[in-house]
Amino acid sequence: VPHNYPLDKLEPGLNENAFYDPTNFTYPSGSYICEVEVDPDTGVVKVDRFTAVDDFGNVVNPMIVEGQVHGGLAQGIGQALLEHGVYDHNSGQLLSGSYMDYAMPRADDLPHFEVETVKGTPCTHNPLGVKGCGEAGAIGSPAALMNALCDALWHLGVKDLDMPASPHKVWQAIQHAKA
Repeated sequence: VPHNYPLDKLEPGLNENAFYDPTNFTYPSGSYICEVEVDPDTGVVKVDRFTAVDDFGNVVNPMIVEGQVHGGLAQGIGQALLEHGVYDHNSGQLLSGSYMDYAMPRADDLPHFEVETVKGTPCTHNPLGVKGCGEAGAIGSPAALMNALCDALWHLGVKDLDMPASPHKVWQAIQHAKA
């Protein structure tokens, strides 16, 4: 509404002109590869390299898509290595409810991301042929990182780890495997 429009002549309400009901959902697909280094004496995990290749169908704005994937990769790395909601066992009170108590990745925790969007298969369920890309990196990155971590520790006898793979948890898993 323009700033000088007489509001007394404006009828409240909302009119629908069109509604699109797709016949099915859209699903992107992708592949994620993570390379890690682990210090067995401290349990510290360093993500050296992360490659993400996705098929989002027809891409309308490549810069926005790349930003979504970068943000999702950062979220996934944080989920896999750092983020942990801690609750008091007696009261159920959240103990990690502030940024002082809840670990999230900083820029120096993240590697250089190699992101590729392939000219993929257009979606047949919408007129633009697009597929969703929001937070796509957050879905595949925790699995890629945890698989890379388990692969790096396999020769030490570590078979699996729970997220978040904090240095303490990684060190404990190494010590337990040695015993």
